[in-house]
Amino acid sequence: MIDSTAVSDWHFPAMPLIFTLAAILAAPAFLRAAGDNPFDGTWDTVLSCENTAGAQGYSFKFPSVVKDGVLHAEKGSKGKPGWLQLDGKVLADGSAKIYADGLVGAPEAAVGHRPAGTEYGYHIEAKFTGDSGTGKRVEGRSCSVTFDRKR
Repeated sequence: MIDSTAVSDWHFPAMPLIFTLAAILAAPAFLRAAGDNPFDGTWDTVLSCENTAGAQGYSFKFPSVVKDGVLHAEKGSKGKPGWLQLDGKVLADGSAKIYADGLVGAPEAAVGHRPAGTEYGYHIEAKFTGDSGTGKRVEGRSCSVTFDRKR
């Protein structure tokens, strides 16, 4: 005959261990779902605008950071000519809507040769996949942006 107290002593102490192991194994997936975005990290960013009606083209390289799916980048000193800031949301599927906000640096590179320090802004639609991303300026002159994940 089997002693029921011996069976219950063996089964019940193991149950908390099983629940603890399950919680430990599930925690990384839960934490990723709760806050991490697959595109979180630091990115090398290159923004290039083509020559257009009387304005010279230009290209800038600067870092961007995506944290909790929010992109932020800044080039230059805020409030000074040549400053540029990118802000936007990168969704888990890689689609991104970004806003560029800046101050003209070189009048010859600005459409209409606007003076240095003149404010400007425009929208960028981008797509991130794996360790890279590309985007295009929505309105105004033709500009593109590329993102390469830093390792």
